[in-house]
Amino acid sequence: MSPDTSDRYEDHVPLFVLFAAVLLLGIADSMVNSYIVLFGADVARLSPLQIGVWSSVYALAGIIIGWWLGRLFDRRPTRAYAIVVTLLGSAGYLLLARVTSFPVLLLMAGTVLGAMGAAFPQYFSLARAVLGEGTAGQRSAPVLRAAWSLAWAVGPLLGALVLSRGGYSGLFATAAVVFLVAALSVFVVPRPGSVAVPAGESPGGAPVLLIVGVTLFFTALCAGGLAVPLFVTRVLHQPPAAVGVLFSVCAAVEVVATLGLAAVPTRISQRALILGGFGSFVAYYALTVVSSNMMMLVVAQVFRAVGIAVVAGAGIRYFQDLLAPATGRATTLFANACTAGLLVSGILSGAAIEHYGYRTTLLLCAVVAGLGGVAFTAGSGRRALVPAR
Repeated sequence: MSPDTSDRYEDHVPLFVLFAAVLLLGIADSMVNSYIVLFGADVARLSPLQIGVWSSVYALAGIIIGWWLGRLFDRRPTRAYAIVVTLLGSAGYLLLARVTSFPVLLLMAGTVLGAMGAAFPQYFSLARAVLGEGTAGQRSAPVLRAAWSLAWAVGPLLGALVLSRGGYSGLFATAAVVFLVAALSVFVVPRPGSVAVPAGESPGGAPVLLIVGVTLFFTALCAGGLAVPLFVTRVLHQPPAAVGVLFSVCAAVEVVATLGLAAVPTRISQRALILGGFGSFVAYYALTVVSSNMMMLVVAQVFRAVGIAVVAGAGIRYFQDLLAPATGRATTLFANACTAGLLVSGILSGAAIEHYGYRTTLLLCAVVAGLGGVAFTAGSGRRALVPAR
């Protein structure tokens, strides 16, 4: 085997395996999380307040466990963290259909299910640690993010099919098997190299304004995810199926746009790309507000998809470059900022819709996304990234 062939093998095979692992992880995650609220209400007989508390415990557990494992990964990079949290999630969902006790559900949300929140950043951290800080490592984030987008394009539909035939027991069991296969596939990935960040060392202070910017972006994203379906069906009087069409268009464009990021030359400013993503997201809400038919809504979804692809895909890479070599900490900071946006968006969007209506809520989402761009601009203005080696 020639050196060139060896280099291609060492770069492409681990990335291909991790692409497949993230795809499986995302499919299982989207299968269960698309219907978990209905399970809580219809099977476990939880009240809306209990479902909200359960969701919050799940999200907070993911943030805490992810933060802890991210720091452990930087001190001792290993595949074990990604494998263990995925196996815990597999076991948890295998048992979930048999549990209806609210205290037990809370315990599971704070442990085995919540641990799944750490899986996403661990897979991305592992890719960067295995592929290094060069071009292959830098391109790993958008490639894996494309796998996640693709998974969420097909997972909910697959979940609906399984749910219609096997009920919640079949849904959770199927997801558990997919999680298991994802965990086992990580064993094929080579072990990471030497320790990235020795204990006691730090790559610098946390980029607070950057975290605020990402959190505001995902707050706008999640709040809009609640407001737009209601706006489309209740204000524009489109059929419910139209919402599925819009989200499918968004998912398809998002996959293409995210893969396109991997082909962007590394000399192109990542900061400029990300700020363009914020701008695209603001344009999405502005166009949606003035839409009067499906064609305008579809065009708006293109802007939405590009914004999500760029901020999510290039954003992870930007954090990894900024805090290198603390890959685990960087990826977890980004993932936790996304989760924080989800935590605050539900209450805020519901209150805004109730008091101000749909169009005003969508305009507020545009403002929040714009403020996120301002925060990201301010936080990244004085930070220089280390060039790829």
